[in-house]
Amino acid sequence: MRHRVAGRQLSRTSEHRRAMRRNLAASLIQHETISTTIEKAKEVKPFAEKLITLAKKGTLAARRRAIAQLGNRDIIDYQDGEAVKKGTVVGKLFSELGPRYLDRPGGYTRIIRLSLRRLGDNGRLVLLQLVGTDEDTKKKSKHAAKKAARKKTGKDTKKAKEISETEELSGTEEDVQDKEETGKDTKSPETTGEATKSDKQQ
Repeated sequence: MRHRVAGRQLSRTSEHRRAMRRNLAASLIQHETISTTIEKAKEVKPFAEKLITLAKKGTLAARRRAIAQLGNRDIIDYQDGEAVKKGTVVGKLFSELGPRYLDRPGGYTRIIRLSLRRLGDNGRLVLLQLVGTDEDTKKKSKHAAKKAARKKTGKDTKKAKEISETEELSGTEEDVQDKEETGKDTKSPETTGEATKSDKQQ
């Protein structure tokens, strides 16, 4: 009987399970998204979240505990066909992921089920991802859209003000012209009357 025996056996020995869990967690920290089976993802998820909680502390003791649990493999990138070391997994965990999730009280990873199944044993495939990168981009895009909308409304109001000001100015110019024309018309009979009086006196 397996009373109070937690975790999945995954058809592996305990050493094999531990090594697999370390490898999957290190790959998740390095690439921030990995594809695996749903059973493995459910086993790795709490392990990875506990490591990120350690990284949020940022102390030397927490770093040593993370190295003891995870190991500290190198992050290798290939440039022009040559392998270049870009740091270590624990270094990225404490320098990037810990500060990223300081304001988040948990839930650093998510499992997205895929419609694909693995060839051979027809295993259910999922994506195991770190949360935050997509949300940040969405927030930035929403913020940029709001800014653009504000700028457009500001430009529209400025244009409306300019149009109203030009209309007012043109209206005042027309009023002045009308007044001048009416003034000329009213003066014309008086001047004609004065001219007739002067003619009569002569």
